[in-house]
Amino acid sequence: MFRSKVFSVWFATALVAWVGLFATFTSWEFLAAHWFYPAIMVVGAFVAGLTPEGGGAVAFPMLSVFFQIDRILARDFSLMIQSIGMTSASLFILFHQDTTRRHFRPLLAFVPICFAGFVLGMLTLQHLPVYLIQALFLSLITTFAIAYVCSRHRGLEVTLAVRTRADRVVLGGILLLGGLCASLFGTGADILLYTVLVTRFGLREKMATHMSIILMAAISVLGFAYRHFVDDGITPYQVQTWLCAYPVVLFMAPFGAYVLHRMNVEWMLRGIVLLNVSQLLYFNLNNPSWEKFSASAIFSVVLMLTFGITLDRLARKKHGPAT
Repeated sequence: MFRSKVFSVWFATALVAWVGLFATFTSWEFLAAHWFYPAIMVVGAFVAGLTPEGGGAVAFPMLSVFFQIDRILARDFSLMIQSIGMTSASLFILFHQDTTRRHFRPLLAFVPICFAGFVLGMLTLQHLPVYLIQALFLSLITTFAIAYVCSRHRGLEVTLAVRTRADRVVLGGILLLGGLCASLFGTGADILLYTVLVTRFGLREKMATHMSIILMAAISVLGFAYRHFVDDGITPYQVQTWLCAYPVVLFMAPFGAYVLHRMNVEWMLRGIVLLNVSQLLYFNLNNPSWEKFSASAIFSVVLMLTFGITLDRLARKKHGPAT
């Protein structure tokens, strides 16, 4: 993992910074009382480096559904922790010896568009009912994970080629939608970008995953900054919980990216499917209501059809009809 000098310098610098910040703003007593934050991110950060799902795909539902923590706090924690973990994974990816960095230049245009969607979502979507936001997010990650594992969706292209105006419109729309998702959940832009890259543009799975990780890292950093400098919404308590999980994600996210470089990860993806399905079931069985069940059912059907059809269409285009 540490063959890259740039990544090694980043890792050492970030770790030293954590020591100073932890000593200044929190304590071991606080960490002991909030142990579940770093525990959640052991899995969350590994998923963030290994798949197109960000660490928030684990953190947001675990905090807001299982631990019944305020939705805004869960969203902010996802952004804050991804700003370290997914940045760490991004630097590992960009400065890995096998990486051709010019392939990632489209992200220079993707990030501003996606962040515009984030700001729009912060200004317009924050008063949606909490159960609706939770149902939408859990349906999104569950249906995506199922379609991702089951479909023969693997692309073949090494680089992204945006050839037509329609390509640009589709990409722009997906990036704006991804920013809106990030404003609600702290993640989601990565999933949507990955889907369009492997379907419409036929990009290879690992390349699409890497681009999705780097996009979500940038949006997490910008979203964290927006919440702090524009909204003045980051509290001392949130900083303390962030520092509890900081060293975990600093290592686990690039470790996930390292595993992605070196092995077939289908078995791990099936584990993620089980995790996401379990979260969706718990959400609906814990304090059940027709509103929660109906929202989950509608979102799941629509998203499953969307992901399944688009991924299967790519598979048919690349490999021919299934026999």
